[in-house]
Amino acid sequence: MVLKERQGSLLVLTLNRPERLNALTGELLDALHAALEEANGDPGVRALLLTGAGKAFSAGQDLLEFGEAKPDYEAHLRRYNRVVEALSSLEKPLVVAVNGAAAGAGMSLALWGDLRLAAKEASFTPAFVKIGLVPDSGMSFLLPRLVGLAKAQELLHLSPRLSAEEALALGLVHRVVPGEGLLEEALGLARTLAEGPTRAHALTKKLLLETYRLSLTEALALEAILQGEAGRTLDHEEGVRAFREKRPPRFQHR
Repeated sequence: MVLKERQGSLLVLTLNRPERLNALTGELLDALHAALEEANGDPGVRALLLTGAGKAFSAGQDLLEFGEAKPDYEAHLRRYNRVVEALSSLEKPLVVAVNGAAAGAGMSLALWGDLRLAAKEASFTPAFVKIGLVPDSGMSFLLPRLVGLAKAQELLHLSPRLSAEEALALGLVHRVVPGEGLLEEALGLARTLAEGPTRAHALTKKLLLETYRLSLTEALALEAILQGEAGRTLDHEEGVRAFREKRPPRFQHR
């Protein structure tokens, strides 16, 4: 259900239920969580790319999974939350390539990319309110931070279908590219990140997430702590050396 392809220091993960528009099930979520945890613990993996197979990125929760039973959403969301926590704590940069529709929790997962690309044919919709549910999988946390509270209120209450260009204008994605070139451009970005200072990328991600809940004084203190940690890495030493020698750095990812 999740394809894994290793390309040197880059790991490509593909949601693979194209016959169901990569709709999410407990089994798929468990597989994605395991792949993320494995990648996070593998020093040979220095960047990840997440995309979907077929015509969609992910249509969100597969409601057919529950059959005729009334879902226990609170219990079911523990599986989603494990994935979100793995994404947010991932110590490797993550590029997300949205190849088609991203709806509901599928849209939530897409937003966790550090760099987010969309094919021109892609679309985004929160979808939760359409079936009488509240946003989950971290959307209530991320969406206001990406687009502002007022726009998040509009998107979550009205649940419009956004085109890729509309998503770009709102800041939901960083680039829109022709569908046939999406994977190539996403791979290029992911490889660039994989060649960079891995620890600095991880600390930058942590800093950006943490400072939203901190005062300025607390944010400055955290910057100092994490800068101290980054400053003790071999990659920092190499970066300074390369600057002085006027050459590209050759990071050791340590």
